[in-house]
Amino acid sequence: MQNMKDLEEMREIHTVRRLKPGDLDRVVVIDTLLTGRPRRGYFEHKLATNLLDSTIEASLAVDIDRRLVGYLLVRVWTGEFGVSEPVAVLDTIGVHPSFQGKGIGEALVQQLATNLRGLNVATIRTEVNWNDFGLLRFFHSAGFKPAQRLCLDLSL
Repeated sequence: MQNMKDLEEMREIHTVRRLKPGDLDRVVVIDTLLTGRPRRGYFEHKLATNLLDSTIEASLAVDIDRRLVGYLLVRVWTGEFGVSEPVAVLDTIGVHPSFQGKGIGEALVQQLATNLRGLNVATIRTEVNWNDFGLLRFFHSAGFKPAQRLCLDLSL
């Protein structure tokens, strides 16, 4: 466990920036460490679609010593499920296991919120597996609450 001084230094040396297409390899590495399986095709598609609109800086990355250690992919939608105001949909968030618990995820969400407020987006929406307690804890600590909407599945 690191002491408070180390954590403060960690927060000072990280850089939050826009996620770029060149980040694909590092995103795939981090995601593979988190999920246990490579999802390169998924991230190729997600990066391509999430980064199409260069005017909205929603998808972000965190670098420490010029090395990507965390990311989130977000799209801003208007009209999703009949909601007329713009909503940011957080598709994916990942922090390298060696850097979890050091403020990286919080820095990503805080910068995302700042960017979205500038775009007059008032809501960030995401989904979490019911039994992913670590991620649920993270989102709870970031201020997320259960939505007044119910996600439904139909097994085929």
